[in-house]
Amino acid sequence: MFTLRYGSTKLYFGVNALSELEECISCYREVVVVTGKSSARVSGAMGDVEKILRNHGVNYVVYDNISPNPWASQVEELAEVIWSRGADLVVAIGGGSPIDAAKIASVIALSGGRVKDYVAGSRVPKRSVPLLAINLTHGTGTEVDRYAVVTLDDTREKHGLSVKYPEISIDDPRYTLTLDEKQTIYTALDAFYHSYESATCKSRNLFVESLAREATSIIASNLPRLVSDLKNLDLREKLLYASMIAGIAIDSGSTHVIHAIEHVLSGLQPKLPHGCGLALIGPRSIYYTHKVVPEYSAYVLRTLDPTLKPIAEDAEKAQKTVEEFQHEVGFDERLSDYGFTVKDIDLILDYVFNKLNYLHEDSPFPLTSEIVKDIVTYSL
Repeated sequence: MFTLRYGSTKLYFGVNALSELEECISCYREVVVVTGKSSARVSGAMGDVEKILRNHGVNYVVYDNISPNPWASQVEELAEVIWSRGADLVVAIGGGSPIDAAKIASVIALSGGRVKDYVAGSRVPKRSVPLLAINLTHGTGTEVDRYAVVTLDDTREKHGLSVKYPEISIDDPRYTLTLDEKQTIYTALDAFYHSYESATCKSRNLFVESLAREATSIIASNLPRLVSDLKNLDLREKLLYASMIAGIAIDSGSTHVIHAIEHVLSGLQPKLPHGCGLALIGPRSIYYTHKVVPEYSAYVLRTLDPTLKPIAEDAEKAQKTVEEFQHEVGFDERLSDYGFTVKDIDLILDYVFNKLNYLHEDSPFPLTSEIVKDIVTYSL
């Protein structure tokens, strides 16, 4: 096990990492525990947290109404619970959805306002209730970055906010052992695309590039083995580490085209898992990215195929390299599986270029409607 300080987060990484915090948690008197419907209990994390809280006589209430791709209304309801109970600690147990919701709600509880105020920039985070994030997946990276994602109920705009770092985070690979095969693939590919986009965005730097290369190398080496051995704790730990450093990579760099389009897709269709959405549109997006920044693209993708060249002429090969890797690990889905058709393209374009255009500001190339049409059409 090790500890890491990044941003304003102190991260505990390793088996039984939560035990390191028992004395710390006992200092709090009123806690709100934030979860989804089942993963917190199924993973065993919820039981471990409740045991510590009960042993130290800490009052707590569980808010378990966070859905995948959380809604602004859920975040605001959670903020009201945090404020009304006078909570001095929020404990978020889950993947990106519960942790992201808890980040925003912990800010709103003390800084006021509504989600739309922070999306519009009319309010900024000033104060927040301390947050302990217990991560259950090897995909999101939210346990160590400052970002949170939320969807507005009325417009279905899925926004990314720079809101706060958790004060304390837990990455224990034991809690990822109950991920099924699909979630194992989706979350690992989420981390893969965090790495790829951070290494190819306009704001990339040497630190980000090195993290991205290491993360993709770990994913390339271990994900194919893990899908055949889901209870392998050593492989889970490696992928959890890759996800964590990929989270730091996007925090110090950025995402761009793939995330920009996926936010639109899973906002319009919340049943689309985020990592799945990235994998659906990722390969064709990589074609366009490699054409423009082949040196940086190849630096990452050579972990999948060492023969890939840092030249624009290898753009199609870069696309096929990622497609073949995804097929190898068992990913074989299409956008049409989630109800999308060519009739949705105009609506998708409207969101990409009008409602959520800031999401591709760090793209290494100007995104055009023709490129988005091609990516979406190819992915159907």
